[in-house]
Amino acid sequence: MSKAFTREEAAAEDDDDFPSASALPINAPNYMTPAGFARLKAELDHLTGAERPALVATVAWAAGNGDRSENGDYIYGKKRLREIDRRIRFLVKRLDKAIVVDPVERRDDSDRIYFGATVDIVNGNGEEHTVTIVGVDEFDPARGHISWVSPMATALLRSRIGDTVSLRTPAGIEEIDIVDVRYHAINKATH
Repeated sequence: MSKAFTREEAAAEDDDDFPSASALPINAPNYMTPAGFARLKAELDHLTGAERPALVATVAWAAGNGDRSENGDYIYGKKRLREIDRRIRFLVKRLDKAIVVDPVERRDDSDRIYFGATVDIVNGNGEEHTVTIVGVDEFDPARGHISWVSPMATALLRSRIGDTVSLRTPAGIEEIDIVDVRYHAINKATH
């Protein structure tokens, strides 16, 4: 068997190593908000319905132009096609494992922090922050969206308004006061 086949098989096995992918703990559920699920589904639909078919047509046209070793359209097209196929496999795996949790469906104890909660906190320095606990594929620090497996979310989960939780940081243990908890629809902004 040639090296070309072994490299391609190895690349197919590394689908979970996609650069923009966040690590999901082994055997952990892939919780997502409805907006996060819709964003990944829209990306998958775009790749399979528009981008990949157009690229396949370009590669087929370039292949018909003769010598493929110096054909830039063919070489780039094949490379891009592999990238798209890898992303499609990744998205299919993530969406198949997804458990969609709607934060709007309120819990009986809505002052307790669960997945999808938007939490107002005050750190030890008196600085106020608002964070929303979302899925690993939805985190966006600029918008205050943190992954449910992040250290901060792990410290906050199951706590209540008025609780003080300890967060382990590189600088040491930091005490965080929980000021408010609310559940609302999370918009579909992309990051």
